[in-house]
Amino acid sequence: MEQNLNLTAEAMSDSDERMKETLALSSEAERDRDKSMSDSDSEDEAQQNLQIESLQTELVTNPSNYDAHLQYIRLLRRMGDVDKLSRAREAMSELFPLSPTMWRQWIKDELSLNTAARPEAFSRILKLYERGVFDYLSVSLWCDYINFVQEFDPMVRQFSPTGISKARDLFESALTAAGLHVAEGSKIWEAYKKYEQDILLTFDDTDEQAKEKQVQRIRSLFHRQLSVPLAGMSSTITAYKTWEMEQGSLQDVESIDLVDIYPHVAASYQKALEMYNARFHLEEQILSPNISDSERLQHYMNYLKFEQSSGMPARIQVLYERAITDFPITPDLWLDCTRNLDNTLKVGNIVSNVYSRATKNCPWVGELWVRYMLSLERGHASEKDLSEIFEKSLLCTFSTLDEYLDLFLTRVDGLRRRMASSSEEDLEYKIIRETFQRASDYLSPYLKNTEGLLHLHAYWARLETKLGKDITAARGVWENCLKLCGSMLESWTGYIAMEVELGHINEARSIYKRCYSKRFSGTGSEDICQSWLRFEREFGKLEDFDHALHKVTPRMDELKLFRMQQESKSAEESEKNTKRNAREKRKLGSDITEEQSPSKRFRDVGNPKKAPEENKYHVQNISQVTKVEGVNWKNTKIDDNPSEQQFSHEKNRGYSDQCTAFLSNLHPTANYEHIRNFFSDVGGIVAIRILHDKFTGKSRGLAYVDFLDEEHLAAAIAKNRLKLIGKKLSIARSDPKRGGRESSNPKTLTEHADATNHSSQKASGSKETDDTYKGDVKDVKFSSRKPGNDNIQLKGKNTFAVPRNVRPLGFTTNKPKAEEGDEKPKSNEEFRKIFIR
Repeated sequence: MEQNLNLTAEAMSDSDERMKETLALSSEAERDRDKSMSDSDSEDEAQQNLQIESLQTELVTNPSNYDAHLQYIRLLRRMGDVDKLSRAREAMSELFPLSPTMWRQWIKDELSLNTAARPEAFSRILKLYERGVFDYLSVSLWCDYINFVQEFDPMVRQFSPTGISKARDLFESALTAAGLHVAEGSKIWEAYKKYEQDILLTFDDTDEQAKEKQVQRIRSLFHRQLSVPLAGMSSTITAYKTWEMEQGSLQDVESIDLVDIYPHVAASYQKALEMYNARFHLEEQILSPNISDSERLQHYMNYLKFEQSSGMPARIQVLYERAITDFPITPDLWLDCTRNLDNTLKVGNIVSNVYSRATKNCPWVGELWVRYMLSLERGHASEKDLSEIFEKSLLCTFSTLDEYLDLFLTRVDGLRRRMASSSEEDLEYKIIRETFQRASDYLSPYLKNTEGLLHLHAYWARLETKLGKDITAARGVWENCLKLCGSMLESWTGYIAMEVELGHINEARSIYKRCYSKRFSGTGSEDICQSWLRFEREFGKLEDFDHALHKVTPRMDELKLFRMQQESKSAEESEKNTKRNAREKRKLGSDITEEQSPSKRFRDVGNPKKAPEENKYHVQNISQVTKVEGVNWKNTKIDDNPSEQQFSHEKNRGYSDQCTAFLSNLHPTANYEHIRNFFSDVGGIVAIRILHDKFTGKSRGLAYVDFLDEEHLAAAIAKNRLKLIGKKLSIARSDPKRGGRESSNPKTLTEHADATNHSSQKASGSKETDDTYKGDVKDVKFSSRKPGNDNIQLKGKNTFAVPRNVRPLGFTTNKPKAEEGDEKPKSNEEFRKIFIR
C-alpha cells in the first residue's frame, strides 16, 4: 500500500512538474502576446501621433480645411486626449457649424468626464446644447436637451415655481423651432404634455383651483397640438378623448363626438387633418431612403413651393430648416431662405441668426455677406458688429472680384447712411475714406479699365466733395482713376462733370485739352471733341470756342478719314470674302465626287485595275441588281426666249456604255421595286434612276432604266404603253453616247425632248431641282444654236435637269433618216396626249 502511495506521490509529483512547466509556458506566451500587442499599440500610437502633428500643421496653414478638422477631432477622440479634443472642437465650431451628430458626441464625452450634477459641469453642457440646437434643426437634439434639463436641473426636477417657468420657456422655444415639423414635431408636444401632467400630480386634492388651472393648461396644449398638421394625429385625438374621459368631461371615447363638447377644436382638428393629408405624399418623397440627393433636393424645392402657396411664414421657415439640415452647403437654399425672411420678418434676431449660420455654411457666397450686413443695418446693429462682419467677409474666398467690390460698396453705403443720420455724430468720414482706399488698393490691379472700378472712384470722389468737403481729395481720386481707367471715355467725362457741377469751368476746360486728342473705343474720340465744342458753346467765351474749334477740327478730319479708310477696308474684305465663297461653291459644285454608279461598278468588275479598291462592285448574278441609285442633274440657265432654248449634255461616266430606257408617265407613287417588278420578265436591269423634285421630294413621273445589252433593252421597249399602277407607261430608248448630235432613233429624240421641255418648264416656274441627282453628272453648259450648224456651242455654267444630251422639239435641220426597225417618230400632239393621261 505504501508502494502504491509512493507511486501515486511520484505520479502526482510528475503531474505537478508538468503543470508547472505548462503554466510557465503559458505565462511566457501571454507575456509574448502582451509584448506583441504592446508593440503594436506603440506603433499605432506613434503613427497616430504623426498624423496628429501633420493635421495640426495643416490647420495652422489652412484653418478652413473642413475635412482636416474632422480627422483631427476623430483621432483625438480615439486617443482620449480630452484637453486637445475640447480645444479642437471649439476651434472648428468657430469656423463651421457642427452637425447634430457631432454635438451629441461632444455632449456625451462631456457627460462621461464630468458629473452633470456639479454646477460648473451642468452650466457647460447646457451651453453646448444651446449652441447645438442653434446650428441646425434637430428634433432629437431638442429632446435630448429637454431631458437633460429635466434630469439634472434640481429646480425643474423638483417642480419649483422657478423650475416650472424655466422648463416651460424651454418647451416653448422647442415648439417654436420644431413644433411644426410634420414628421417629428409630435415628440416635443408629447414631452411637453407629459411634463405638465407630472406637475398636475404634485397638487393636493384640496387645492381645487390650482388643480383646475393646471387641467386647463393641459387641455390647451392638446387643443394646440390638434390644430397642427403632424404625423400620428389619429393617436393624438384618441389620447385626448381618453384624457378628457379621465377628467370626467366624456363618458365614452368611441360614442361621444368631440364636436358636441368642443366644436371649435373639432373644426381645427379637421382642418389640420386635411392639411396633413395634402402634405403626406410630399413628406413621403423627402423621407424616402431610395432616392438620390439631387432627387431629394428637388422634392424639397417642390414642397417649399407648395408651402409658399399657402402663405404661412412659420411653416415655410421650418421646412427651409429641414432642407438646410439635409443640404447645409447648398447656396440656393440659403439664399431663398434668407430672402424669405427679409420679405416677411425683415428685422430681428431671427433674421440675423439665420444669416450668421448661412455665412458659416457657405462663406464663399458674397451675396450672403452683403445681405447679412444689410440685415444688421436694418436691425440697428452697432458699428462694432458691422465692422466685425465686414472684416470676416474679406477673409473669405469668392469666385469673382465683383463680389469683393459689392462688399466694399455695401460697407460704404452703410457708413454713408449712418454718418448722414443725426444719431451717429461720432462716426468720422475718415472711415469711409479708408474703406475706399482699401478697395482701390485691393481691386485696382485686377479691374483696370472696367466699369466697376470706374464706379468705385466716381462714388468716392462724390463723397469727398459732399461729405468730406475736400475738393483737392476728390481731384486726387479722379487723377488716380485716370491712371487706371484712362482709356475709358467715361473716366474723363465723369471728371469733367464734377468740375462743371462745382462751377470750375477753367479746370473742366483744362481736362478737355488733355483728352481731346486721345483715342477711345467706338465713337468716343468724336464724342469728346463734340462735347468740348458743346461745353465752350454753353460756358465759354467766343475766344474759347474758336480755340476749341481750331483744336478739334483737324482732329475730327483725321478721325473721319481714318473711319472712311476702315470702312473701305472692311468693304474690300467683305467683297473678297464673298468672291472667295462663290469660288469655293463653284469649285465644290464642279469637283464634287460621288459614289460610283452601279453600272460603272459593274463594268469595273472585269477590270479591277481601273477602279480603286473601295469602288469595286462584286455581283453574283449580273441579271439582278438589288441596289440601284439615281443620277443627279443640275439646272440650265433659261434664256428670255423659250423657243431658242438649247440643251446639251456631257457624257455620263457611269452610264455611257449601257443601254438605257427612258420612262415617262410614271405613277407618282411608283418606286424602284415597282419598276424592277414591271421588268422582271425582261431581266438584265443594271440600275434604276427616278427623278424627284428638289423641294417637295415627289416623283416627277420620269425614270431611267439601264440594261445589260440591246436585247434586254428591246424587250423593255416592247412593253411600251403597258400599265404600271393604273397608268400607261411610255418607254423609249435613251442614248447618252451621242453627245450633242441627234439620236438615231427619232422616237427616242422626240420623247426625250418633250420630257425635257416638260421638266424645264416646270423648273423655270418653281425653281425646282432634284437633290437626289446632284453631283453624279458634271455641270452641263448651255448655248443658243446657230442656224446651219449641227454643233452646239457650250457656254455658261449650269443646265437645268437635262436627262440626256438631246435637242428640243422643232429642230429638223439635217435630221438623219430613220433606220430600219425604228419606230415612226411621234408628233408633239401625240406626246401631249401621252402626258395628259
